[in-house]
Amino acid sequence: MTEWGARSAQRIVSGIEAFFVRHRHRLVWVHVLMFLAFVGLIFAPPLGAIPGPQDGLLDNYRLFANLLLWGLWFPLVFVSVIFTGRSWCGLLCPMGAASEWANKKGLKRAIPAWLQWPGTPVVSFIVITIWAQTLGARDHAETSALLFGGVMAVAIVVGFVWGRNKRAWCRHACPIGLLLGVYSRLGMVDFRPKRLREGGDAWTEATACPTMIDLKRKTETRHCIECFRCVHPNTQGGLRLAVRRPGIEIEEIAGRNPNLSEVLFLFLGNGVALGGFLWLVLDNYQSFRLWLATSAIKSGWLWVGEPGPSWLMAVFPVEREVFRWVDFITITGYMVGWMVLSVIVLSLTTGASAWLAGRLGGARTWSRRFVELGYQIAPVAMVSLVLGLGGELFSVLSLLGLSADDVRLVKSVLFALGAVWSLWLGWRILAHQGVASHVRFIPLAGGAVSITFVGAAWYPAVFSL
Repeated sequence: MTEWGARSAQRIVSGIEAFFVRHRHRLVWVHVLMFLAFVGLIFAPPLGAIPGPQDGLLDNYRLFANLLLWGLWFPLVFVSVIFTGRSWCGLLCPMGAASEWANKKGLKRAIPAWLQWPGTPVVSFIVITIWAQTLGARDHAETSALLFGGVMAVAIVVGFVWGRNKRAWCRHACPIGLLLGVYSRLGMVDFRPKRLREGGDAWTEATACPTMIDLKRKTETRHCIECFRCVHPNTQGGLRLAVRRPGIEIEEIAGRNPNLSEVLFLFLGNGVALGGFLWLVLDNYQSFRLWLATSAIKSGWLWVGEPGPSWLMAVFPVEREVFRWVDFITITGYMVGWMVLSVIVLSLTTGASAWLAGRLGGARTWSRRFVELGYQIAPVAMVSLVLGLGGELFSVLSLLGLSADDVRLVKSVLFALGAVWSLWLGWRILAHQGVASHVRFIPLAGGAVSITFVGAAWYPAVFSL
Protein backbone atom coordinates (compact mmCIF):
# COMPACT_ATOMS: atom_id res chain seq x y z
CA MET A 1 0.00 0.00 0.00
CA THR A 2 1.29 3.48 -0.86
CA GLU A 3 1.84 6.15 1.80
CA TRP A 4 -1.20 8.05 0.50
CA GLY A 5 -3.30 4.88 0.64
CA ALA A 6 -2.15 4.15 4.18
CA ARG A 7 -3.06 7.66 5.33
CA SER A 8 -6.47 7.41 3.65
CA ALA A 9 -7.15 4.04 5.27
CA GLN A 10 -6.13 5.42 8.67
CA ARG A 11 -8.49 8.37 8.26
CA ILE A 12 -11.36 5.99 7.50
CA VAL A 13 -10.53 3.80 10.51
CA SER A 14 -10.23 6.86 12.75
CA GLY A 15 -13.60 8.09 11.50
CA ILE A 16 -15.27 4.75 12.26
CA GLU A 17 -13.66 4.70 15.70
CA ALA A 18 -14.79 8.25 16.46
CA PHE A 19 -18.35 7.47 15.33
CA PHE A 20 -18.77 4.49 17.65
CA VAL A 21 -17.08 6.23 20.57
CA ARG A 22 -19.37 9.23 20.13
CA HIS A 23 -22.51 7.08 19.96
CA ARG A 24 -21.66 4.13 22.20
CA HIS A 25 -24.04 5.38 24.93
CA ARG A 26 -26.83 4.89 22.37
CA LEU A 27 -25.98 1.22 21.77
CA VAL A 28 -28.43 0.26 24.49
CA TRP A 29 -31.26 1.36 22.18
CA VAL A 30 -29.81 -0.76 19.37
CA HIS A 31 -29.84 -3.70 21.79
CA VAL A 32 -33.46 -2.98 22.72
CA LEU A 33 -34.48 -2.91 19.06
CA MET A 34 -32.57 -6.13 18.37
CA PHE A 35 -34.22 -7.78 21.38
CA LEU A 36 -37.67 -6.83 20.07
CA ALA A 37 -36.74 -8.03 16.58
CA PHE A 38 -35.51 -11.29 18.10
CA VAL A 39 -38.80 -11.78 19.90
CA GLY A 40 -40.71 -11.11 16.69
CA LEU A 41 -38.52 -13.44 14.64
CA ILE A 42 -38.46 -16.32 17.12
CA PHE A 43 -41.70 -16.26 19.09
CA ALA A 44 -44.19 -14.82 16.59
CA PRO A 45 -43.93 -17.50 13.83
CA PRO A 46 -45.36 -20.36 15.98
CA LEU A 47 -48.51 -18.27 16.39
CA GLY A 48 -49.04 -18.12 12.63
CA ALA A 49 -50.60 -20.60 10.25
CA ILE A 50 -48.72 -23.69 9.08
CA PRO A 51 -47.63 -23.02 5.49
CA GLY A 52 -49.46 -24.81 2.73
CA PRO A 53 -47.85 -26.44 -0.31
CA GLN A 54 -48.56 -23.39 -2.49
CA ASP A 55 -47.42 -20.73 -0.02
CA GLY A 56 -44.43 -18.58 -0.91
CA LEU A 57 -42.08 -16.60 1.30
CA LEU A 58 -44.31 -13.54 1.23
CA ASP A 59 -47.49 -15.52 1.82
CA ASN A 60 -46.58 -17.05 5.16
CA TYR A 61 -44.68 -15.43 8.03
CA ARG A 62 -43.28 -18.77 9.18
CA LEU A 63 -41.51 -19.22 5.86
CA PHE A 64 -40.33 -15.61 5.77
CA ALA A 65 -38.95 -15.72 9.33
CA ASN A 66 -37.25 -19.05 8.63
CA LEU A 67 -35.50 -17.53 5.62
CA LEU A 68 -34.34 -14.52 7.64
CA LEU A 69 -33.05 -16.72 10.46
CA TRP A 70 -31.42 -19.64 8.66
CA GLY A 71 -30.94 -18.22 5.18
CA LEU A 72 -29.51 -14.82 6.05
CA TRP A 73 -28.61 -14.36 9.73
CA PHE A 74 -26.99 -17.75 10.36
CA PRO A 75 -24.50 -17.81 7.45
CA LEU A 76 -23.92 -14.06 7.17
CA VAL A 77 -22.96 -13.67 10.83
CA PHE A 78 -20.18 -16.21 10.24
CA VAL A 79 -19.00 -14.46 7.10
CA SER A 80 -19.07 -11.09 8.86
CA VAL A 81 -16.21 -12.02 11.19
CA ILE A 82 -13.81 -11.76 8.25
CA PHE A 83 -14.72 -8.11 7.74
CA THR A 84 -15.85 -6.87 11.17
CA GLY A 85 -14.75 -9.44 13.75
CA ARG A 86 -17.17 -10.15 16.60
CA SER A 87 -19.11 -6.94 15.99
CA TRP A 88 -22.35 -8.95 16.09
CA CYS A 89 -21.64 -9.88 19.72
CA GLY A 90 -20.93 -6.40 21.02
CA LEU A 91 -23.11 -4.20 18.83
CA LEU A 92 -26.18 -6.28 17.96
CA CYS A 93 -26.59 -9.57 19.86
CA PRO A 94 -29.75 -9.50 22.02
CA MET A 95 -28.69 -12.51 24.10
CA GLY A 96 -25.43 -10.98 25.27
CA ALA A 97 -27.18 -7.68 25.99
CA ALA A 98 -29.95 -9.43 27.96
CA SER A 99 -27.34 -11.35 29.96
CA GLU A 100 -25.55 -8.10 30.82
CA TRP A 101 -28.81 -6.36 31.79
CA ALA A 102 -29.59 -9.27 34.13
CA ASN A 103 -26.09 -9.04 35.60
CA LYS A 104 -26.61 -5.43 36.65
CA LYS A 105 -29.53 -6.50 38.87
CA GLY A 106 -28.26 -9.98 39.71
CA LEU A 107 -26.45 -11.82 42.48
CA LYS A 108 -22.95 -10.97 41.20
CA ARG A 109 -21.42 -14.17 42.49
CA ALA A 110 -17.86 -15.17 41.63
CA ILE A 111 -17.58 -17.01 38.33
CA PRO A 112 -17.04 -20.69 39.22
CA ALA A 113 -14.12 -22.73 37.94
CA TRP A 114 -16.36 -25.07 35.93
CA LEU A 115 -17.73 -22.10 33.98
CA GLN A 116 -14.23 -20.73 33.36
CA TRP A 117 -13.08 -24.13 32.06
CA PRO A 118 -12.12 -23.73 28.36
CA GLY A 119 -14.18 -26.79 27.49
CA THR A 120 -17.48 -25.30 28.71
CA PRO A 121 -18.35 -23.43 25.47
CA VAL A 122 -17.19 -26.45 23.46
CA VAL A 123 -19.66 -28.68 25.30
CA SER A 124 -22.29 -25.95 24.92
CA PHE A 125 -21.78 -25.85 21.15
CA ILE A 126 -21.95 -29.64 20.76
CA VAL A 127 -25.10 -29.97 22.89
CA ILE A 128 -26.90 -27.09 21.14
CA THR A 129 -25.92 -28.36 17.67
CA ILE A 130 -27.22 -31.87 18.34
CA TRP A 131 -30.34 -30.58 20.08
CA ALA A 132 -31.12 -28.34 17.10
CA GLN A 133 -31.04 -31.39 14.82
CA THR A 134 -33.22 -33.62 17.00
CA LEU A 135 -35.71 -30.78 17.41
CA GLY A 136 -35.82 -30.11 13.68
CA ALA A 137 -35.30 -26.44 14.55
CA ARG A 138 -34.55 -25.43 10.97
CA ASP A 139 -37.91 -26.77 9.77
CA HIS A 140 -40.34 -26.01 12.61
CA ALA A 141 -41.06 -22.61 14.12
CA GLU A 142 -42.12 -24.13 17.45
CA THR A 143 -38.85 -25.94 18.07
CA SER A 144 -36.82 -23.02 16.73
CA ALA A 145 -38.49 -20.86 19.39
CA LEU A 146 -37.75 -23.52 22.00
CA LEU A 147 -34.09 -23.71 20.99
CA PHE A 148 -33.35 -19.99 20.82
CA GLY A 149 -35.65 -19.18 23.71
CA GLY A 150 -33.91 -21.80 25.81
CA VAL A 151 -30.48 -20.41 24.98
CA MET A 152 -31.72 -16.89 25.78
CA ALA A 153 -33.05 -18.09 29.14
CA VAL A 154 -29.72 -19.73 30.03
CA ALA A 155 -27.86 -16.56 29.00
CA ILE A 156 -30.05 -14.47 31.31
CA VAL A 157 -29.63 -16.92 34.21
CA VAL A 158 -25.84 -17.00 33.81
CA GLY A 159 -25.76 -13.20 33.72
CA PHE A 160 -28.06 -12.90 36.74
CA VAL A 161 -26.05 -15.27 38.92
CA TRP A 162 -22.38 -14.83 37.99
CA GLY A 163 -20.01 -11.95 37.31
CA ARG A 164 -19.76 -8.36 38.48
CA ASN A 165 -20.95 -6.04 35.70
CA LYS A 166 -19.48 -8.44 33.14
CA ARG A 167 -20.65 -10.80 30.40
CA ALA A 168 -19.75 -14.20 31.82
CA TRP A 169 -22.10 -15.79 29.27
CA CYS A 170 -20.32 -14.25 26.28
CA ARG A 171 -16.85 -15.15 27.55
CA HIS A 172 -17.42 -18.60 28.98
CA ALA A 173 -20.58 -20.30 27.72
CA CYS A 174 -22.07 -18.91 24.50
CA PRO A 175 -21.84 -21.54 21.71
CA ILE A 176 -22.08 -18.96 18.91
CA GLY A 177 -19.56 -16.71 20.67
CA LEU A 178 -17.03 -19.52 20.73
CA LEU A 179 -17.52 -20.13 17.02
CA LEU A 180 -17.24 -16.46 16.10
CA GLY A 181 -14.28 -16.03 18.43
CA VAL A 182 -12.22 -18.73 16.73
CA TYR A 183 -12.97 -17.40 13.27
CA SER A 184 -12.43 -13.77 14.30
CA ARG A 185 -8.73 -14.64 14.34
CA LEU A 186 -9.07 -14.60 10.54
CA GLY A 187 -10.63 -11.16 10.53
CA MET A 188 -9.52 -7.74 9.34
CA VAL A 189 -10.44 -5.90 12.55
CA ASP A 190 -8.33 -5.68 15.69
CA PHE A 191 -8.46 -3.61 18.86
CA ARG A 192 -4.85 -3.05 19.92
CA PRO A 193 -3.41 -1.69 23.16
CA LYS A 194 -1.72 1.66 22.70
CA ARG A 195 0.87 0.50 25.21
CA LEU A 196 1.21 -3.27 25.13
CA ARG A 197 2.42 -4.86 28.36
CA GLU A 198 4.51 -7.98 27.94
CA GLY A 199 3.47 -11.29 29.44
CA GLY A 200 0.69 -12.52 27.17
CA ASP A 201 -3.10 -12.43 27.39
CA ALA A 202 -4.73 -12.71 30.79
CA TRP A 203 -8.20 -12.97 32.35
CA THR A 204 -9.21 -10.37 34.91
CA GLU A 205 -12.38 -8.87 36.35
CA ALA A 206 -10.48 -5.67 37.21
CA THR A 207 -11.04 -4.22 33.77
CA ALA A 208 -13.49 -2.11 31.79
CA CYS A 209 -13.85 -4.99 29.33
CA PRO A 210 -17.17 -6.86 29.72
CA THR A 211 -15.52 -10.13 28.60
CA MET A 212 -12.74 -9.77 31.19
CA ILE A 213 -9.76 -9.18 28.89
CA ASP A 214 -6.67 -7.70 30.55
CA LEU A 215 -6.59 -4.84 28.06
CA LYS A 216 -2.92 -3.92 28.42
CA ARG A 217 -1.89 -7.49 27.58
CA LYS A 218 -4.33 -8.13 24.71
CA THR A 219 -2.81 -9.87 21.68
CA GLU A 220 -5.72 -12.10 20.53
CA THR A 221 -9.14 -11.18 19.17
CA ARG A 222 -11.28 -14.18 20.07
CA HIS A 223 -12.80 -12.75 23.28
CA CYS A 224 -13.17 -9.16 22.03
CA ILE A 225 -16.82 -8.33 21.28
CA GLU A 226 -16.02 -4.84 19.89
CA CYS A 227 -18.21 -2.84 22.26
CA PHE A 228 -15.80 0.16 22.05
CA ARG A 229 -15.82 0.66 25.84
CA CYS A 230 -12.04 0.36 25.93
CA VAL A 231 -11.48 2.94 23.18
CA HIS A 232 -10.56 6.48 24.27
CA PRO A 233 -9.04 8.35 21.32
CA ASN A 234 -7.88 11.37 23.33
CA THR A 235 -5.93 9.44 25.96
CA GLN A 236 -2.62 7.58 25.91
CA GLY A 237 -4.14 4.45 27.40
CA GLY A 238 -6.80 1.99 26.33
CA LEU A 239 -7.15 0.35 22.93
CA ARG A 240 -7.42 1.65 19.39
CA LEU A 241 -9.23 0.32 16.35
CA ALA A 242 -6.92 -1.10 13.68
CA VAL A 243 -7.30 -2.85 10.33
CA ARG A 244 -5.01 -5.71 9.36
CA ARG A 245 -4.48 -8.26 6.63
CA PRO A 246 -7.03 -11.11 6.94
CA GLY A 247 -5.47 -14.20 8.50
CA ILE A 248 -2.39 -12.45 9.91
CA GLU A 249 -3.27 -13.45 13.48
CA ILE A 250 -3.22 -17.14 12.58
CA GLU A 251 -0.05 -16.71 10.54
CA GLU A 252 1.53 -15.30 13.73
CA ILE A 253 -0.38 -17.63 16.05
CA ALA A 254 2.77 -18.52 18.01
CA GLY A 255 2.61 -15.09 19.65
CA ARG A 256 -1.19 -14.79 19.83
CA ASN A 257 -2.01 -17.14 22.71
CA PRO A 258 -2.60 -20.42 20.85
CA ASN A 259 -4.37 -23.05 22.92
CA LEU A 260 -5.36 -26.67 22.56
CA SER A 261 -9.03 -26.13 23.48
CA GLU A 262 -9.54 -23.92 20.41
CA VAL A 263 -7.87 -26.41 18.09
CA LEU A 264 -9.90 -29.30 19.48
CA PHE A 265 -13.02 -27.19 18.99
CA LEU A 266 -12.11 -26.69 15.33
CA PHE A 267 -11.79 -30.47 14.97
CA LEU A 268 -14.88 -31.30 17.08
CA GLY A 269 -17.05 -28.51 15.71
CA ASN A 270 -16.31 -29.46 12.11
CA GLY A 271 -17.25 -33.07 12.83
CA VAL A 272 -20.49 -32.50 14.72
CA ALA A 273 -21.69 -29.91 12.18
CA LEU A 274 -20.77 -32.31 9.39
CA GLY A 275 -22.81 -35.08 11.00
CA GLY A 276 -25.70 -32.65 11.42
CA PHE A 277 -25.81 -32.19 7.67
CA LEU A 278 -24.90 -35.65 6.41
CA TRP A 279 -27.56 -37.60 8.32
CA LEU A 280 -30.09 -35.79 6.12
CA VAL A 281 -28.51 -36.75 2.80
CA LEU A 282 -26.50 -39.98 3.10
CA ASP A 283 -27.98 -43.45 2.73
CA ASN A 284 -25.66 -44.92 5.37
CA TYR A 285 -27.60 -43.04 8.04
CA GLN A 286 -30.79 -44.82 6.99
CA SER A 287 -28.93 -48.14 7.05
CA PHE A 288 -27.67 -47.35 10.56
CA ARG A 289 -31.19 -46.42 11.70
CA LEU A 290 -32.71 -49.58 10.23
CA TRP A 291 -30.04 -51.78 11.83
CA LEU A 292 -30.53 -50.20 15.26
CA ALA A 293 -34.33 -50.39 15.08
CA THR A 294 -34.24 -54.04 13.98
CA SER A 295 -31.75 -54.97 16.69
CA ALA A 296 -33.79 -53.17 19.36
CA ILE A 297 -37.04 -54.89 18.34
CA LYS A 298 -35.36 -58.30 18.33
CA SER A 299 -34.13 -57.57 21.84
CA GLY A 300 -37.62 -56.59 22.99
CA TRP A 301 -36.83 -52.89 23.36
CA LEU A 302 -40.08 -51.76 21.79
CA TRP A 303 -39.86 -48.34 23.47
CA VAL A 304 -37.45 -47.18 20.73
CA GLY A 305 -40.46 -46.97 18.41
CA GLU A 306 -42.34 -44.60 20.68
CA PRO A 307 -42.36 -40.82 20.11
CA GLY A 308 -40.19 -38.85 22.51
CA PRO A 309 -40.95 -35.61 24.37
CA SER A 310 -41.50 -32.54 22.21
CA TRP A 311 -38.83 -30.56 24.10
CA LEU A 312 -36.21 -33.08 23.01
CA MET A 313 -37.22 -34.03 19.48
CA ALA A 314 -39.56 -33.09 16.64
CA VAL A 315 -43.13 -34.29 17.28
CA PHE A 316 -45.42 -32.78 14.63
CA PRO A 317 -48.18 -35.23 13.61
CA VAL A 318 -50.04 -32.62 11.54
CA GLU A 319 -46.92 -31.97 9.47
CA ARG A 320 -46.19 -35.72 9.30
CA GLU A 321 -42.87 -35.54 11.08
CA VAL A 322 -42.69 -37.42 14.37
CA PHE A 323 -39.29 -38.41 15.71
CA ARG A 324 -39.13 -41.52 17.82
CA TRP A 325 -36.49 -42.59 20.30
CA VAL A 326 -34.74 -44.54 17.56
CA ASP A 327 -34.43 -41.29 15.59
CA PHE A 328 -33.07 -39.39 18.58
CA ILE A 329 -30.51 -42.10 19.33
CA THR A 330 -29.37 -42.54 15.73
CA ILE A 331 -29.15 -38.81 14.94
CA THR A 332 -27.15 -38.19 18.11
CA GLY A 333 -24.97 -41.24 17.54
CA TYR A 334 -24.37 -40.37 13.90
CA MET A 335 -23.30 -36.82 14.73
CA VAL A 336 -21.06 -37.98 17.57
CA GLY A 337 -19.55 -40.60 15.26
CA TRP A 338 -18.62 -37.98 12.68
CA MET A 339 -17.27 -35.78 15.45
CA VAL A 340 -14.99 -38.55 16.72
CA LEU A 341 -13.88 -39.43 13.18
CA SER A 342 -13.08 -35.77 12.48
CA VAL A 343 -10.98 -35.46 15.64
CA ILE A 344 -9.07 -38.67 14.87
CA VAL A 345 -8.31 -37.84 11.23
CA LEU A 346 -7.44 -34.18 11.80
CA SER A 347 -5.36 -35.00 14.88
CA LEU A 348 -3.37 -37.63 12.97
CA THR A 349 -2.72 -35.39 9.97
CA THR A 350 -1.85 -32.37 12.12
CA GLY A 351 0.32 -34.50 14.37
CA ALA A 352 2.20 -35.84 11.36
CA SER A 353 2.75 -32.28 10.11
CA ALA A 354 4.07 -31.22 13.51
CA TRP A 355 6.45 -34.21 13.64
CA LEU A 356 7.74 -33.60 10.12
CA ALA A 357 8.20 -29.90 10.88
CA GLY A 358 10.34 -30.82 13.86
CA ARG A 359 12.46 -33.19 11.79
CA LEU A 360 13.01 -30.42 9.24
CA GLY A 361 14.18 -27.75 11.66
CA GLY A 362 10.94 -26.48 13.16
CA ALA A 363 11.30 -24.75 16.51
CA ARG A 364 9.47 -25.49 19.76
CA THR A 365 8.04 -28.76 21.06
CA TRP A 366 5.90 -31.21 19.10
CA SER A 367 2.80 -30.31 21.16
CA ARG A 368 3.30 -26.58 20.55
CA ARG A 369 3.75 -27.13 16.81
CA PHE A 370 0.63 -29.33 16.81
CA VAL A 371 -1.49 -26.58 18.37
CA GLU A 372 -0.17 -23.91 16.01
CA LEU A 373 -0.69 -26.03 12.88
CA GLY A 374 -4.19 -26.99 14.02
CA TYR A 375 -5.35 -23.47 13.26
CA GLN A 376 -4.64 -23.79 9.54
CA ILE A 377 -7.98 -25.49 8.85
CA ALA A 378 -9.97 -22.49 10.16
CA PRO A 379 -10.82 -21.03 6.70
CA VAL A 380 -11.93 -24.28 5.10
CA ALA A 381 -13.86 -25.26 8.25
CA MET A 382 -15.70 -21.93 8.29
CA VAL A 383 -16.56 -22.13 4.58
CA SER A 384 -17.80 -25.69 5.11
CA LEU A 385 -20.14 -24.54 7.89
CA VAL A 386 -21.58 -21.84 5.65
CA LEU A 387 -22.00 -24.26 2.73
CA GLY A 388 -23.56 -27.04 4.77
CA LEU A 389 -25.54 -25.62 7.66
CA GLY A 390 -26.18 -22.28 5.95
CA GLY A 391 -27.61 -23.91 2.86
CA GLU A 392 -30.73 -21.71 2.93
CA LEU A 393 -28.51 -18.83 1.81
CA PHE A 394 -27.98 -20.60 -1.50
CA SER A 395 -31.70 -21.17 -1.84
CA VAL A 396 -31.94 -17.37 -1.90
CA LEU A 397 -29.56 -17.36 -4.87
CA SER A 398 -31.87 -19.80 -6.64
CA LEU A 399 -34.80 -17.47 -5.98
CA LEU A 400 -32.79 -14.66 -7.57
CA GLY A 401 -32.62 -16.61 -10.82
CA LEU A 402 -29.38 -18.59 -10.60
CA SER A 403 -29.55 -22.10 -12.02
CA ALA A 404 -28.60 -25.19 -10.04
CA ASP A 405 -25.28 -25.35 -11.89
CA ASP A 406 -24.59 -21.69 -11.11
CA VAL A 407 -25.21 -22.25 -7.40
CA ARG A 408 -22.95 -25.31 -7.38
CA LEU A 409 -20.26 -23.23 -9.08
CA VAL A 410 -20.55 -20.53 -6.40
CA LYS A 411 -20.24 -23.17 -3.67
CA SER A 412 -17.25 -24.78 -5.37
CA VAL A 413 -15.45 -21.45 -5.74
CA LEU A 414 -16.06 -20.59 -2.09
CA PHE A 415 -14.74 -23.95 -0.95
CA ALA A 416 -11.69 -23.65 -3.21
CA LEU A 417 -10.90 -20.22 -1.77
CA GLY A 418 -11.17 -21.61 1.76
CA ALA A 419 -8.90 -24.54 0.88
CA VAL A 420 -6.24 -22.32 -0.72
CA TRP A 421 -6.36 -19.93 2.23
CA SER A 422 -5.90 -22.82 4.66
CA LEU A 423 -2.86 -24.04 2.71
CA TRP A 424 -1.41 -20.53 2.75
CA LEU A 425 -1.88 -20.27 6.51
CA GLY A 426 -0.16 -23.63 6.95
CA TRP A 427 2.74 -22.41 4.81
CA ARG A 428 3.09 -19.23 6.90
CA ILE A 429 2.81 -21.04 10.24
CA LEU A 430 5.58 -23.42 9.16
CA ALA A 431 7.68 -20.41 8.15
CA HIS A 432 7.28 -18.91 11.62
CA GLN A 433 8.28 -22.27 13.08
CA GLY A 434 11.56 -22.02 11.19
CA VAL A 435 11.01 -24.66 8.50
CA ALA A 436 13.03 -23.73 5.40
CA SER A 437 11.02 -22.87 2.29
CA HIS A 438 12.60 -25.55 0.08
CA VAL A 439 11.34 -28.36 2.38
CA ARG A 440 8.22 -26.67 3.75
CA PHE A 441 5.95 -28.54 1.33
CA ILE A 442 6.73 -31.81 3.14
CA PRO A 443 5.03 -31.00 6.48
CA LEU A 444 2.44 -28.97 4.56
CA ALA A 445 1.29 -32.25 3.00
CA GLY A 446 -0.37 -33.12 6.31
CA GLY A 447 -2.43 -29.94 6.07
CA ALA A 448 -3.34 -30.80 2.49
CA VAL A 449 -4.64 -34.18 3.66
CA SER A 450 -6.69 -32.45 6.38
CA ILE A 451 -8.24 -30.12 3.82
CA THR A 452 -8.92 -33.03 1.46
CA PHE A 453 -10.69 -34.91 4.25
CA VAL A 454 -12.86 -31.89 5.10
CA GLY A 455 -13.63 -31.32 1.42
CA ALA A 456 -14.49 -34.95 0.72
CA ALA A 457 -16.75 -35.13 3.78
CA TRP A 458 -18.60 -31.93 2.85
CA TYR A 459 -18.87 -32.92 -0.83
CA PRO A 460 -22.67 -33.44 -0.67
CA ALA A 461 -23.07 -29.90 0.69
CA VAL A 462 -20.97 -28.40 -2.08
CA PHE A 463 -22.58 -30.24 -4.98
CA SER A 464 -26.20 -30.55 -3.86
CA LEU A 465 -28.96 -27.97 -3.41
